[in-house]
Amino acid sequence: MAEILPLNPEPNSHPIEVQKAPGITRIALSNPPANALSIAMMDALSAALGEAADDADCRVVVLAANGKVFSAGHDLKELTAHRGDEDRGRAFFEKTMRQCSGLMQQIVRHRCPVIAEVNGLATAAGCQLVASCDLAIASEEAQFQTPGVNIGLFCSTPMVALSRNLTRKHAMEMLLTGERIDARSAREFGLVNRVVPPEYLGTVVGKYATTIASKSAMTVKTGKEAFYAQAEMGLAEAYDYAAGVMVENMLARDAQEGIGAFLEKRQPEWTNE
Repeated sequence: MAEILPLNPEPNSHPIEVQKAPGITRIALSNPPANALSIAMMDALSAALGEAADDADCRVVVLAANGKVFSAGHDLKELTAHRGDEDRGRAFFEKTMRQCSGLMQQIVRHRCPVIAEVNGLATAAGCQLVASCDLAIASEEAQFQTPGVNIGLFCSTPMVALSRNLTRKHAMEMLLTGERIDARSAREFGLVNRVVPPEYLGTVVGKYATTIASKSAMTVKTGKEAFYAQAEMGLAEAYDYAAGVMVENMLARDAQEGIGAFLEKRQPEWTNE
């Protein structure tokens, strides 16, 4: 399978870079050294995700970063600058947290699978960003941390994503200690799917992306949406919901084509219907 890199970059403005390959959109945070999730960064990232969702050719989104830090989380200098406001920063703090929460949900609800490509440190909301992606591939040099407790600010919003991906005790370990974990511990905890040497990170992510991009976009969208919906339900409700999804999926043209191709021992021709 072809790898995602090298890509032909499209002209794009700071603080992110967007590159495209067939079926794949690669969005890189590009405001080192911290790649902080400032208001400007979140605006740019949300816009890029929206454009990818509207792009009929996009099947997979890769979320990466330039520099040694994937993302250090919220821009603490930007937040602190508003402590002098009349309300001591409350309105700006609320705006920042609401925007960040919306961004994380945009990733979960995106029609395309989103793969995090992590080759550096991901802390606080940066770690939340990784946890919010559908898949995460990390290099051996990646590290992860929710250090809010160290500065009197518990990582409550990152906690939402961590608690839905890690075991409870692993999530609490990160949240309560604020200590960094290495990439292999992150895999053990359930935060990332695979850990690879840094020189192979782009190749491995590219293989995941091209494999997923080769599937029926309709089927993948249906499955991703159903996965997150059923995860919030009780067992009986989840099975009832999933059975309904399977019935509708069976009636889709791509399911008919895919099953027919399997039985006839040929490659399917997807229409994404």
